[in-house]
Amino acid sequence: MTTFQVPTLAQMTAEGKTPEVLFWVGCAGSFDDRAKKITKAMAKILHHTGISYAVLGTEEGCTGDPAKRAGNEFLFQMQAMMNIQVLNGYEVKHIVTTCPHCFNTLKNEYPELGGNYHVEHHSQFLNRLLKEGRLKIEGGSFKGKKITFHDPCYLGRANDEYEAPRALLEKLDVSLKEMRRCKQNGLCCGAGGAQMFKEAEKGTAEINHVRADEAMETGAEIVVAGCPFCNTMLTDGVKNREKEDQVQVLDLAEMIALAEDL
Repeated sequence: MTTFQVPTLAQMTAEGKTPEVLFWVGCAGSFDDRAKKITKAMAKILHHTGISYAVLGTEEGCTGDPAKRAGNEFLFQMQAMMNIQVLNGYEVKHIVTTCPHCFNTLKNEYPELGGNYHVEHHSQFLNRLLKEGRLKIEGGSFKGKKITFHDPCYLGRANDEYEAPRALLEKLDVSLKEMRRCKQNGLCCGAGGAQMFKEAEKGTAEINHVRADEAMETGAEIVVAGCPFCNTMLTDGVKNREKEDQVQVLDLAEMIALAEDL
């Protein structure tokens, strides 16, 4: 296993260096044990490609997405302004993140507060590297495996990105089986809009159980997500149906890192 140090932007700046991209880790990727694996997979890919990158480390704060979605605009603006101050202080130009919630907030809501950056979701970033020949992917152990992809709301409907994740999966030589509700008609996993952090309301079914059922209906061995929240919700849905021995839930970055044995 390759070991390497992930540099912080403060360290690189002190050395007089400017990274090509800032890797925005996000709260889930920093603190949630499952999402940390996605962060590590992405860092391995960045290291493998030789791209100059850095993280903010302790200088990174929550983008404010959960606060804004829950209706606390004041808290959102406080969190956003603190981040913008840090990002502008370092003259950050290009950000990549594995979280569609961070992606959407940084890309679409920071500009009106003075934070203007080129922001990419990791599916877009990795797909671009593929096209530029800076990343090469082969199917490896995933070749021919039946998989299905769940479209995260803040990547798909909110930002109209459906092709980048599928282009990456195509390069892995998998057998992609689309769910009956996919792309523009995809069903939310149930975590967006700050729902991740509140108790379920009365109803006949949990939305993530319904979505997990739809994923398993395809006969897929692996359910691929492009969002740490979706990953958690789908994993819980698969566990609820006691299918965790038959169905794996993985992020796009994990798929690539595993296929390339990074």
